[in-house]
Amino acid sequence: MMLTATEILNASILIVDDQESNVSLLEQLLGEAGYTCVASTMNPQEVCALHRKNHYDLILLDLQMPGMDGFQVIEGLKTNDADAYLPVLVITAQPGHKLRALQAGAKDFISKPFDLVEVKTRIHNMLEVRLLYKKLDNYNKVLEQTVQERTAELRESEARYRSLTELASDWYWEQDENMKFTKVSGPVLEMLGIRVDPLVGNAGGGQPAGWNEAERETLQATIAARQPFLDFVFSRVNADGSQQRYQVSGEPMFNQSCRFLGYRGIGVELPARK
Repeated sequence: MMLTATEILNASILIVDDQESNVSLLEQLLGEAGYTCVASTMNPQEVCALHRKNHYDLILLDLQMPGMDGFQVIEGLKTNDADAYLPVLVITAQPGHKLRALQAGAKDFISKPFDLVEVKTRIHNMLEVRLLYKKLDNYNKVLEQTVQERTAELRESEARYRSLTELASDWYWEQDENMKFTKVSGPVLEMLGIRVDPLVGNAGGGQPAGWNEAERETLQATIAARQPFLDFVFSRVNADGSQQRYQVSGEPMFNQSCRFLGYRGIGVELPARK
């Protein structure tokens, strides 16, 4: 993740100092360095409102001002929940204030009297960090939004798939990793020749009679091997001698870690042979 020189020079900067001469000097310095978006105020009580409105990338803040000093301004800026990163570069002539300002939340400091090379270097370095932080934050927000959108699309696709399969078949079912049915549409349990009492509460249930055992064993072996099956046909003979034939398709379900989640499938009853 890289920044261009233009991005840094177009960053928004606010100068806060009660001395007009200091404000003029910093504005001239920044202008000569190529910065294009520089504002200033000599009223520290305006800073918090200005930052909430303009979201400055850097605030050059003098610590010693009448009425409201720089430390009070920093505390006020902390109440802006929309900005977790405090983009404050303090200006001070007091060596003892440097550590206190950093502990209060400022990211760096400039000493008075100004060393112009040092001022430009610290401003450039802090803006680089600030803009990278913003770019990463924006990237994470876009990524989160993309994940939410893709998840919604997958859920919609899954819902459409289920709807279509239920419309296009006589039966639809889902089983979990223990092969217990979690969703059933139609008499799928009877079709597959599986006990019905755990699902429908029929205490007298059991394996339906008349199934072609070889066909059923082939299907059950495919399921046990976690293999998909397509248009598998098997049959049963009813007590009155009539024959029923079924065609089923199913697929195993896995998560992103390739852990088996269960099966889902559809089936139809085929017309009787003439």
